[in-house]
Amino acid sequence: MSDDVLRDSARPNVYKEPKASESLGIVENSLPLMARLWDQGWLRKLLVLAVLACLWEVYARYLDNELLLPTFTQTCLALFDATFAGQLPERIGVSLDVLMTGYVAGIALAALLTLLAITTRLGTDFLEVMTAMFNPLPAIALLPLALIWFGLGKMTMVFVLVHSVLWAVTLNTYSGFQAVSPTLKMVGRNYGLSHLSFIMKILIPAAFPSILSGLKIGWAFAWRTLIAAELVFGVSSSSGGLGWFIYESKNQLDIAAVFAGLLTIIIIGLVVENLIFRTIEQRTIQRWGMQT
Repeated sequence: MSDDVLRDSARPNVYKEPKASESLGIVENSLPLMARLWDQGWLRKLLVLAVLACLWEVYARYLDNELLLPTFTQTCLALFDATFAGQLPERIGVSLDVLMTGYVAGIALAALLTLLAITTRLGTDFLEVMTAMFNPLPAIALLPLALIWFGLGKMTMVFVLVHSVLWAVTLNTYSGFQAVSPTLKMVGRNYGLSHLSFIMKILIPAAFPSILSGLKIGWAFAWRTLIAAELVFGVSSSSGGLGWFIYESKNQLDIAAVFAGLLTIIIIGLVVENLIFRTIEQRTIQRWGMQT
């Protein structure tokens, strides 16, 4: 094809003057109020809770048997009475004190086991053998032995809680480290990071979604194990926790107080999940772009 034909068929350059933004009109319309409200996750969760509370109230009134199922209103009144009397806050304090001691101790041991597993082959073999042995073992099954070893007190509860937290956190953390991209590992080695810096700056941030999942699972296991252990014997340092409060209320046939104790456990679980863990997730995983 000749040069003249190519010149004639070439697309001519088009130049346009930029327009002011005011001349474009409305670019984006604001959403209606209901759409903006529905976009709030906390509001949708409150709606779910409100629906469940209404269903509870309606079904309890239909049964009309306070010993079988008190209404949601009666449970709330029992909750307020126990709170203002000081009984429920004291029991919550006892339970949370034991829970945090066992939870922190379990996390510390999990960090030590994981560190050994990622640094030595013997540590890896040791972790695999220990998790295969003890992870399927229910923590509450160790309670009789803990009573013999440590007696009736806080140390018994802490021992059982450490077992319930340790394996969930360790397995999730180790799995997260194993799933770290080889490219990231090579980047850390190319920068000449020390072993500790490599773990802190490369492995932990990359594996943090799995680590956080392990912390959540460990918290749930510890919370359930604590309440179950308190229901069995429950008294630590001459005062019981939430599980013992539920057990005593059952013996007194105060079923509304029993449900108030259960509702307290649920509320604490919702607060921990939606405030503490959710805040950590937003400030780490979501900020780092690892989760939408």
